Amino acid sequence: MFAIKTEKLTKFYGQARGIVEVDLQVPQGDFFGFIGPNGAGKSTLIRTLLGLIAPTGGKAEILGRDCIADKLDNLRDIGYLPSETALYRGMRVRDILALSAKLRHLDCTEAASDLAARLGLDITRKIEELSFGNRKKVGLVCALQHDPKLYILDEPTSGLDPLAQKEFFAILEERNRAGATVFLSSHVLPEIARHCKHAAVIREGRLLVCDSVSSLAHTGVKRVILRGITAPPVIEQARNMQFNENAAQFLFSGTPTELLHALSALQFSDFSVTDPELDEIFLHYYAKEMP
Repeated sequence: MFAIKTEKLTKFYGQARGIVEVDLQVPQGDFFGFIGPNGAGKSTLIRTLLGLIAPTGGKAEILGRDCIADKLDNLRDIGYLPSETALYRGMRVRDILALSAKLRHLDCTEAASDLAARLGLDITRKIEELSFGNRKKVGLVCALQHDPKLYILDEPTSGLDPLAQKEFFAILEERNRAGATVFLSSHVLPEIARHCKHAAVIREGRLLVCDSVSSLAHTGVKRVILRGITAPPVIEQARNMQFNENAAQFLFSGTPTELLHALSALQFSDFSVTDPELDEIFLHYYAKEMP
């Protein structure tokens, strides 16, 4: 059984595109990264999975249950963090956490206290007194405290300081090792590369690629650096071109023969060809033209 499964999932807002025929499978127990540029359809997909909006076409399942017909059952098993968390400003943190647990008919006092301590969150303060990063911590504790089977987290680390980010991922990895599934939507590409087992890239509402992180790291894309060159080279299969101080750097998606042919027409003093970092490969998909 899959934690998340979609078939031709589509959502339009009138004539405006949300997502188009998304086929996605996230195995139970996976640590899954979901990335794409702004407006790509990430939040639309997440809200459709949660049953917050109805799809225009196709279907989606959470833990084997329909995302619309079984929405309430699904939400009991999900820890969800939206990219922007709205909280009652006049309430104290401990009361927000207690209210979140009460809505689920649970007492999560001990778990909330432990999570708050690990994330450095003062539960005695009022929401209106908190910085953006500390308000984000409140949302994280609300999403984590009931120990759900599936975590759906939309930009969870924005606003967090480095120590809190490190502790947050330590918590997620502990939960993942215990059998929970993590679905992480993030713009921070090194986070995906460092923590996720599988990842998908969405662009203009369509899924471009979905594979294991290790497979994505071996796509055949190469990082090329040319030194002693006087102007940015014009190469058809080059992406993410950078030029400064008589050096050009870019990602090349063609064959070795095509690369050698392109370089043979240029004047430069030295060059190197290496495997790119995984976040550079993700950027390559961001810029890649749709078929």
